[in-house]
Amino acid sequence: MDAAFPTLTDMPAPQFVMSGEGRRIATYSWGEEDAPTVLCVHGFASSCRDNWVSTGWVRDLLRAGYRVLGVDQRGHGASDTPHEASAYGMDAFVDDLVTVLDTYLVDTVRYVGYSLGARVGWQAAVQVPQRIERAVLGGIPDGRPLARMQIEQARAYAEHRTPVDDPVTRNYVTLAERVAGNDLLALVALAEGMRAGDADPDPTNPPPQPILFATGTEDAIIEQSRALATATPSGSFAEIPGRHHFNAPGSREFRRAAIRFLAG
Repeated sequence: MDAAFPTLTDMPAPQFVMSGEGRRIATYSWGEEDAPTVLCVHGFASSCRDNWVSTGWVRDLLRAGYRVLGVDQRGHGASDTPHEASAYGMDAFVDDLVTVLDTYLVDTVRYVGYSLGARVGWQAAVQVPQRIERAVLGGIPDGRPLARMQIEQARAYAEHRTPVDDPVTRNYVTLAERVAGNDLLALVALAEGMRAGDADPDPTNPPPQPILFATGTEDAIIEQSRALATATPSGSFAEIPGRHHFNAPGSREFRRAAIRFLAG
């Protein structure tokens, strides 16, 4: 039976869903339609392929009996990449996911998100709790770190290859360029847009569902993540041993803990 999974976890051609304002959102589907569905949502400057396929998540979720829906969030992958900061409010990210579920005729899902995808997952679980049964939120919070990016330096680099002096901004540029095909101007606009509203999750208004928070032991945000788990009525916390923010999605221990949690 396992011999079938390598072909199932090949990257299919994207199926596009139209957002409320007419943006194309790329989606991907694996598995049987009548199986319980897991929605996988990637992090900043990543993609469905980079975060979930190349790391073995889709393969392992299929082996566990799930159907998997993946998306390229707006500004990433094969989705539209607007260059206006106004296109990247938190409500837009959440609305995109609701539109994906509506288009696929999926009432409820189990959710797995990492970094930006975890931040969006927190908000979706709060705003549309009837659509998300339980969620795994890895590497959260994500929002305020983007506010440390020097927007003008990043934009000057994207447009003119002007050297970046600020080390934090240089790290984000390097992260963005790691994934082939990334639109750096779109990612700069996203970072700018996240400053306009709900950058950080609100611990006074946590999701009501069971939530597993998972963060690498070498990630600087681990104590903030742990605090969010404590603030969440049905929250639990898992350390991802020996991992930092950028390599945690590839952890076998992370995948195993998440799949155990998703099973309830």
